[in-house]
Amino acid sequence: MSATSEEHKKEAPTKLTFAVITVSSSRYQKRIKGEKPTDISGDLICELLKKANHDVKLRKIIPDDILEIRKTLTDAIYEHKVDVVIFSGGTGVSKRDVTIEAILPLLEKDLPGFGEIFRFLSFQEIGTAAIVTRAVAGIYRNTLVFCIPGSPQAAKLAVKKLILPEAPHIIKHAKE
Repeated sequence: MSATSEEHKKEAPTKLTFAVITVSSSRYQKRIKGEKPTDISGDLICELLKKANHDVKLRKIIPDDILEIRKTLTDAIYEHKVDVVIFSGGTGVSKRDVTIEAILPLLEKDLPGFGEIFRFLSFQEIGTAAIVTRAVAGIYRNTLVFCIPGSPQAAKLAVKKLILPEAPHIIKHAKE
């Protein structure tokens, strides 16, 4: 990284607030039935964010439903006042996977480089299966929004390699 890029990033906030939303109808149904659903990716994301000294203000499991996804995004922004929302899951290619379809039309600024780099890094780890990887990032109401696959491997890759290094810098500009 160049010296000017390093200096530019130094102006970014060092502590952000996050919402971590797991999109999974099966996990949501377990929760509704009173069972405790496992959420390995959500746990991993929260652990990585907290280790990096960020706050997780909202953690939720929701179904694969466009309206519920959009409502949760709005609640995260206006009720919980988070800087960043991470949606994990619901990004596949089956009919029930609608996270991308719910979020993409709302984004005021699309960050296509996130998905491009994420797929490149995924390709290095999993090979050609990366072709079905859907990942999106952008700005909605001065809030940074990420939609990432729900596997623990994908969550770890996205958070460690892309979200943690760049979110503060992106938020700095989004709030200007």
